[in-house]
Amino acid sequence: MASFFRKLRERMTRSSDKLGEGIEAIVEDAPQPPDAPPEKPGLLGRLLGEEPKRVFDDAMLEGLEEVLIAADMGVDTSLRVAANIAEGRFGRRVGTTEIREALAAEIARIMDPVARPMPLAAKRPQVVLVVGVNGAGKTTTIGKLASQFRAAGKTVVIAAGDTFRAAAVEQLQIWGQRAGVPVMTAPEGSDPASLAYDAMVRAEAEGADLLMIDTAGRLQNRADLMEELSKIVRVIRKKDPSAPHNTLLVLDATTGQNAVTQVEAFRKLADVSGLVMTKLDGTARGGVLVALADKFGLPIHAIGVGEQIDDLAPFDPQDFARALVGLETT
Repeated sequence: MASFFRKLRERMTRSSDKLGEGIEAIVEDAPQPPDAPPEKPGLLGRLLGEEPKRVFDDAMLEGLEEVLIAADMGVDTSLRVAANIAEGRFGRRVGTTEIREALAAEIARIMDPVARPMPLAAKRPQVVLVVGVNGAGKTTTIGKLASQFRAAGKTVVIAAGDTFRAAAVEQLQIWGQRAGVPVMTAPEGSDPASLAYDAMVRAEAEGADLLMIDTAGRLQNRADLMEELSKIVRVIRKKDPSAPHNTLLVLDATTGQNAVTQVEAFRKLADVSGLVMTKLDGTARGGVLVALADKFGLPIHAIGVGEQIDDLAPFDPQDFARALVGLETT
């Protein structure tokens, strides 16, 4: 995990730079009365590693709120986090490091309750339905999770349930080959529910531990998608009334606040049980994960910072918070 934190820290530079630069700007740009002594350290102070400080006042609070909102933390979460940081510091001189540390602590506090690995059920096969809009990284996530479960000694079957996109099926087949996991497919345009049922029959016959079912993500035609997902659930429940045991929603961090809309939509379409956030390496909008945790409280099972097999890891709130604000791990 230490190596993943280093990767997280290195690759989340867009988010951490955006937050860090914003915090530095509000500390260094403090308005000063004409007769006030300079707040910035002199040459000796800079050589000794001292940093600029300013009094935490209303203007600084407002600036901090704006920085957090710009980092896609959402208005409500940003206002509450900024107020919590101001508490006990108002009227006192503070520097960027103290603000970063306080911000990391607040983010970790919000996210700690939702940092939970995907639960493994005693039921075999454990049926995992994977949902999300096209392009969010569903197929890649399924491949990485399947590889990780197989490395942990679990037997896995994948069902390529997005039968309307040949590219999605081909991508899953490639990941299946990499992971050494069988991928069940059906002709293009076939009924995904029938494929899901056949996959359950096969997974049960082979004594598989996990069956991961990919699904289509055409949110622009919500009625069709809702019916499709509902039918998949109805059909697999004929085989196992307790299935699906997990419904994972895969989100693309680069969409920012659109991820909030997607969670709201998919919670109506399917009984979402947990989140996976991908592409945190390609965005300055990593703060949206804080907004999601604060607004919905859904478990965050894993985060992704790249395309390689080991670029998906369990979500660690402290590591994420410190990477997000540009601090070293403790």
